[in-house]
Amino acid sequence: MPHPEQNPEFDALFDGMLYSLLSWQQLAEFWQRVDPSAGWYLYALGEDRPESPADAEHVGSFIREIDALLHKDHHEDYCGIVYADDLEHPRLIKIYDPNHLGSSCGSIGYRVLPGWVMSLMPPSDLSPSHLVPQNRRRWWQGFLDSIGVH
Repeated sequence: MPHPEQNPEFDALFDGMLYSLLSWQQLAEFWQRVDPSAGWYLYALGEDRPESPADAEHVGSFIREIDALLHKDHHEDYCGIVYADDLEHPRLIKIYDPNHLGSSCGSIGYRVLPGWVMSLMPPSDLSPSHLVPQNRRRWWQGFLDSIGVH
């Protein structure tokens, strides 16, 4: 049975207070606390909204792949582009695309959405106001292919 396009519980977390993982060390420690078998929905914005949570193997692969991508593409000595509702026991994680950061305060006239969301509840439909670059779509498709999901 498909999930509704909007989920009030998800929306409240998504638009609520989130905490940034400022350092790469903080991010590495955070990933260790994320339980891959907890029932995470993996959502690449601009792609189809997931209808069911990913299994632990796919979540673990996603964490390794997204961490490598962030280190490769975010040319800063700090992280600061991964946010969670709770740094010890997260239920929602926003991961911003280093190549599409815009202005997080919204002063550019539109809300900058993250590139990826990990959520313990079915996500609401988040249609980005911008076109998702083809290299990011290829990265996501390559990730899905590598884990055998089509």
